[in-house]
Amino acid sequence: MGSAEAAPPAARDPLRDSWLRYLGYANEVGESFRAIVPVWLVWSTYGVATTYVTVDAIDKGKRAAVAHEHSSGKRARVAVAVVDTFIWQSLASVAIPGFTINRICAASLYLLGTMTRWPVSVRKWTTTAIGLSAIPFIVKPIDRSVDFLMDSSLRKLYSTEETPPSS
Repeated sequence: MGSAEAAPPAARDPLRDSWLRYLGYANEVGESFRAIVPVWLVWSTYGVATTYVTVDAIDKGKRAAVAHEHSSGKRARVAVAVVDTFIWQSLASVAIPGFTINRICAASLYLLGTMTRWPVSVRKWTTTAIGLSAIPFIVKPIDRSVDFLMDSSLRKLYSTEETPPSS
């Protein structure tokens, strides 16, 4: 055996490493369907995504409390974990992707209306398909952009040696 020991495997995070993670994308799905479902249903998907974000932030706060149980700065570390996760998730999982999919779908519906003679129902379903298919392509760039934004601003206020819980 070498002088360096292997690091213990990271604990599994059910909110990040299971199907529960997809609840954070509920509003993007809702925005994709905006042209064909009632608006209240679209807004309810924002409720699902916001609930996911809130639960994740609370979970990261609890994990920070356990990890820093005997630290003098425990309260501050818990607060940072909750605030950082909530803001990061709110931007990266709800606000920016929801706006992005909304604009992709609005532009698609408009362009299909001006460039085709397809029936309205076909244009709306095509818009929905375009919105749904765009989701996998926007996630990583938005995540990276939010990391950059937070690393360049808010995270400078509570700079720590550790990786932020939201990354």
